Amino acid sequence: MLQEAQTAVQGISGADLVQVAKFLAAGLCMGIGALGPGIGIGNAVSHALDGIARQPESRGALFSTMIIGCAIVETTAIYALLISIVLLFVA
Repeated sequence: MLQEAQTAVQGISGADLVQVAKFLAAGLCMGIGALGPGIGIGNAVSHALDGIARQPESRGALFSTMIIGCAIVETTAIYALLISIVLLFVA
């Protein structure tokens, strides 16, 4: 069994390790890059709903501001997606 493992390890080249590193980096980039926007959008919607519940007449202003804020926060996840695509296909 040890001999089989040594034979398998000898068959791994530097290009294989680079591929593994690219896949790992792209996965981590998307995982961590989507975590922040998810939390941020959740907080924004939560606080906007709290504000609407307290003052229903301010619904229009709060809703439009929340949508603009969510769009800005979502750009972080789009940048993470772009970087992970670059890592996979360009690097």
